[in-house]
Amino acid sequence: MSHTYLIGEIGQNHNGSVEIGKKIIDIAAKPVLDKYYNRALPGIDAIKLTKRDLKEELSVEAWNKSYLSPHSFGKTYGEHREYLELSDEEHFELYRYAKGKNLDVVETICARGCLSMFRYFNPDYIKVASRDLTNLPLLEALAETGIPMIVSTGMSGKDELGKAVEVISQRHDKITILHCLSQYPSDYKNINLLTIQYLIDHYPQYTIGYSDHSIGIVVPCAAVALGARVIEKHITLDRNMKGTDHAGSLGEDGIYRMVRDIRNTELSIGVNDMFLSDSVLESKTKLERSIATRRAMHKGEEIHEEDIHLLSPGDGFKWTEKALIVGKKLNRPMGKDQIIYGTDLG
Repeated sequence: MSHTYLIGEIGQNHNGSVEIGKKIIDIAAKPVLDKYYNRALPGIDAIKLTKRDLKEELSVEAWNKSYLSPHSFGKTYGEHREYLELSDEEHFELYRYAKGKNLDVVETICARGCLSMFRYFNPDYIKVASRDLTNLPLLEALAETGIPMIVSTGMSGKDELGKAVEVISQRHDKITILHCLSQYPSDYKNINLLTIQYLIDHYPQYTIGYSDHSIGIVVPCAAVALGARVIEKHITLDRNMKGTDHAGSLGEDGIYRMVRDIRNTELSIGVNDMFLSDSVLESKTKLERSIATRRAMHKGEEIHEEDIHLLSPGDGFKWTEKALIVGKKLNRPMGKDQIIYGTDLG
């Protein structure tokens, strides 16, 4: 990946509607321009959808549990989940629509039964949700497809991640690991972004990234600065829409600002070195100080240290070069507060 791979997570923010899904994809596909520098920046790389097999999702009690939330789309939690679910064919329609916008498609697969969708298309990546990192039968089935996999660590520790990677890597090594905190929204004090560096150190053979559930865009930018090569963030058409994930997602303006700031973070990281940038040479000349006369002096007068001080611009002698001036004589008269150049010395 030449730049950080940005995934706009639609999840089920389509609210069970293909048309809403397409409108979110339209927003994700918009070009990003840094208006201050008039610089076109790489935009979002992929959108992510979620596919559940409701026959493998809930217990009878959980399905029938009353669900009276303002965000509910059904009287029971099962009816709510059923309302939000898109068919295999509808996922395929959104896949083709996103591809037409030059976006990759990531599918979170929540059950083996969802693999029926792959008779229509293969997503660019399969995502394993945090809750399913310990679902080893599912990991085995997903890994058998050979499609690159993204695993999220939001509910797991070292042992669970290690076992999951072991299961997948027995089938292929196309693995991306996302640091994550499954707290919605994620309190900043719990996020521990340095886990990104831990994962880079302990899984150098894999791509490491970060899936964000915090409010705002500062944490994804910081994650990129710490080495995350993939960022995932919820996106929506309208943060005020009915549904549990909309309020914690980014709307159109937030998407633009996050992508812009991540791309500018990438540009600003640079290399592990210290050097004088060509971009500051003009300011250096204008603002640094050079040796200048402290008083008016006559032609032929010898310069002593008490006769000089430092003034801008910085195109003359620096204080470290005062030995080239002190003890020399002027070849012309000079007024007070004038820069002394080599041509002024006898």
